[in-house]
Amino acid sequence: MTLETAAPSHGWEMPKKFDPDDVLSRPLMANLATVTADGAPRNAPMWFIWEDAAIWLLGSTGASAVKHLERDPRCAVEIVDNEAGILLHLGLRGVATIEAMAPNRFKRLLHKYLGPEATWNRWFIDNVADIGHPDGRLIRLAPESTFTTMCRSSKPAQNWRGRQSRKHRVIGWHNRVALVSGKASW
Repeated sequence: MTLETAAPSHGWEMPKKFDPDDVLSRPLMANLATVTADGAPRNAPMWFIWEDAAIWLLGSTGASAVKHLERDPRCAVEIVDNEAGILLHLGLRGVATIEAMAPNRFKRLLHKYLGPEATWNRWFIDNVADIGHPDGRLIRLAPESTFTTMCRSSKPAQNWRGRQSRKHRVIGWHNRVALVSGKASW
């Protein structure tokens, strides 16, 4: 899926298309936002895989994210890529379910982040990412809503360490894509 987006114009070109499938296919971190028992928000960075129109994240029966979602399954997932000074943000919201571990799906997720199975660190697989552990779970979120943001955070000739600061604001939505406006402050 490719989404059209409006990009602010400040003397440089910026891509006009946002491809969520590209963001979902890369080994970026997903931030899972849940609500604790006392109503406080909790954010956890996690590895993920996108399959069957859902985002799948790792969990276990004792993990705090799983416990929070069993009590209140509403959640949000944010995936951000800030490569080359262009902020790509994909947000997913909905109700999560806790699923039994699916070893083949888990292996595909590990392959996304670790590469071919032959190169996996055995200690990590045996002690941290134990594929066959009976407590293993997958968190599944088939999003009820999605949203995207795309904006340039620096001039093309400068990197993120430059002294620029940018203020952007959402001025509207078109086909679930944020229309972003901003003014450079150099």
